[in-house]
Parts: sequence; C-alpha cells; structure tokens
Amino acid sequence: MFEYFYHEILRNTIVSFGSLFNNITIKHKNNSNDVTSVIKVPFSYGPTQKFLARLNQSPDLNKPIQITLPRMSFEFTGLTYDSTRKSTTTQTFTAKSITDGRETKKVYLPVPYNLQFEVSIMSKLNDDALQIIEQILPYFQPAYTMTVELIDEINEKRDVPVILENITMQDDYEGDFTSRRVLIYTLRFTAKTYLFGPTSSTTKDIVKKISVSYITGDTTNTPTREVVYSAEPRAIKNYTGIVVTNISNDISTEDTLITVNDISSILPNTYLDIEGEEIFVKLISGNILTVERGKDGTPITSHLAGAAIKSITSTDNELIETGDDFGFSGSTF
Repeated sequence: MFEYFYHEILRNTIVSFGSLFNNITIKHKNNSNDVTSVIKVPFSYGPTQKFLARLNQSPDLNKPIQITLPRMSFEFTGLTYDSTRKSTTTQTFTAKSITDGRETKKVYLPVPYNLQFEVSIMSKLNDDALQIIEQILPYFQPAYTMTVELIDEINEKRDVPVILENITMQDDYEGDFTSRRVLIYTLRFTAKTYLFGPTSSTTKDIVKKISVSYITGDTTNTPTREVVYSAEPRAIKNYTGIVVTNISNDISTEDTLITVNDISSILPNTYLDIEGEEIFVKLISGNILTVERGKDGTPITSHLAGAAIKSITSTDNELIETGDDFGFSGSTF
C-alpha cells in the first residue's frame, strides 16, 4: 500500500476542462451593423481576484480597456468523493500494455470523484459578456461530455460528464469616473471523473508459448493421468554476440532516450541488450531511441559512450541454456 504512482488523471482532467473554453471570440459592430473588430477572448488558469488586482493596480488608466477586457479565467476549486457511482473496490480488470501489446497490466476498478471548477467571465461591456455566455450555455443541458485519457500505459479513456451547476453575475463599479467597471459572470461546473490506483504486471512475456498435454493409463482398470508442461521461452539477453550499433553518448540509470551511431538494424517494439541490461524500444526518431529500461528484472546500470548494443532476436531464443524453461519442465501427477 502507498507505493508511488502518478497517472496524471487530475492534471489531464483540468487541462481537458480548460480546453473547452479556449476558442471563444466576440465581435463589435458599428451603427451600420458592419463588423469592426473580432477579439479572441484570452483564457487562462487563475483566481478572478488575481486578474482584478492586476487591472486595478495598472498605472495607466487611459490605456484602451479592450486590451485587458474582456477576458476569461478558470480555477479548480474542490474535490469530493461521489458515493452514487461507487463500485466494488476489490474487483480488478486487465488490459494489454500499449508499449508492446504483450505485457498484461492489472488495475483495480477506479474510485469516483467530482472535481469542482469556476469559470469567470470579466468584461467592461455587458454585450461582450452576453456574447461569451451565449457561446457556452447551449452545450450544457446541463451536462457536456468530454473524453479524457486517464491511464496512458493501458490507453484507458473514459467519458467525463461536465455539469453546469449555476451562474451568478456581479457588477463591480465603484469609485469615481476614472474607475474601471468590471462585469463578472461566474459559472460553476462539476466534472465527474475517476481515480485509478497503481497498475501491476500480471504476466511476463519471457515465456512465449505454453502447451499442456494429458497422458492417461493404457488400461481402464488402473487409469492414471499425467500432466506434462512444456514451454517455449523468450530470451532476455543476447547469446550470439552480434553487435548492431553503439551508444553515442553516456547514459545514466534514469535516461530513457538513447542516441546511437546507426539505427538501420533496430526496429520499434524490439528488445536490445546493453551490457547485460535488457531494454525495450518504444519509439525511434532519427538516431534517438525512446526505451524502457531494466526489462524482465535485469539491472539498470549506467553505460558509457561506445558501449555495444546487441539485438535480442528469435535466434537468441533458440540458444537459451538447456534446462532454462522457467519451471515448466518435467511432469506432475
């Protein structure tokens, strides 16, 4: 319990919520109903008081007000457990890892939580605020569903309903003639998301194939049943000694990007052997490999520039030491 994990679920939900409002524009027209200006409303994360303080403390009160208003901001204001969406906490499900499609990941069913948000619309002119409001409200009846990627390593995506709870309006206009007038519309939302615990590997693919056969007795009077297990293992190191390329720069135990001299003999979704450390190649960009380190329990170590990189292929599978069948040899009764 309390092992380290971070799926970035809250962060991804906040970013996805903010992206809903980042393309709102308003138009100003003259007496002839011709459009004189089109303004994309700035949208950023932060409390309303922060932006109001910035407006009030500006030394240049004669600056054109449209430079600073209208604008929008949003803030993550709370997180509460949602008991109405509770599921069995001990139930699990499994999914294939998206890195290579081989390793199976197990994770417990998620815990439902509600995220509260406030979106503030600040403007000088009421017509500007009404244009913004009218571009938002038709999508919430009262909910709008957005799709959020919750766990990247198993490609777990879920629809997250965003519910518009209420709207309030405030007209801040105090002081003398030179004081700025600010109309503030506040929209409060609830996003119904899920939080997942750590994922764990349920199987390793160092065993490529398993077959089970049953052998019974030759007479009906004294039947016996013998279960024979056989396995086709996958190599986790290079046996042939063939070097495909070399490392261009030193790499530490934390590096996941490796620059190599020659990329021609390396493919994505394959395994490599670097001085006894097994790595998995996820992506290739130019001569840079994006990898997973220390696969199948091999030690993660630092490597100096020039270290040999050896591929792990089907030929290595055939050269695995005799008897190294991961406990599947022999028979049991």
